[in-house]
Amino acid sequence: MVTDKPAYDELMEYLYSSRDIFAQRDDTTIDDLTLEALVEREIANQVITLCSQHDDIEVNHRSIIVREVDGIVYDMQQVLYDYWLQPVTQAHVDFVTEFAGLIKNIFDGAIADLLD
Repeated sequence: MVTDKPAYDELMEYLYSSRDIFAQRDDTTIDDLTLEALVEREIANQVITLCSQHDDIEVNHRSIIVREVDGIVYDMQQVLYDYWLQPVTQAHVDFVTEFAGLIKNIFDGAIADLLD
């Protein structure tokens, strides 16, 4: 649905080129929130929003979305492996929140194409 599209490749390149954001450390980490937990939370929030906005998509398409989201989280883990279990800062939260929104946008486009 999306992981085989050029927009997804570009998004992963953006993530890869932005890794230096996660290398930056300061003393103001957010509670005990790890990058892994943050990614899972933000992606889940976007998937919930996506599915609630597109309640007319078929069950099999929802299954495809869930499978692809699992793959996306795995790809993110591979790119951010060195930082995956570290606590996050506000800059990390801001980036991951934006990135999860971009992922949702790609799915929105794919769903729009599907429903046309």
